[in-house]
Amino acid sequence: MTTLSKFKSLSINSKVRALYENGTFVVAIRYYGYKINLYLFEGEYVEVFYNHKLDYIEKIEFMDRNSSRMKFYLDQIRIPQQGA
Repeated sequence: MTTLSKFKSLSINSKVRALYENGTFVVAIRYYGYKINLYLFEGEYVEVFYNHKLDYIEKIEFMDRNSSRMKFYLDQIRIPQQGA
């Protein structure tokens, strides 16, 4: 099992610890009711969805490069395009 597969099966608390210890913070954006922190972890981008109204992390998942959020990230940083 690869590190990325293990990461997917971790609890949210364990994912937070893994990102804090082994990930690199890239940028934060506001998206609807969330503050989304983007991290680079093991060569993949991971989004941490923080609900500031409820004061907790709702989910942590690998970034979907086809998501409409990409325009918010691309306004601030350069993410290499796949196949380029």
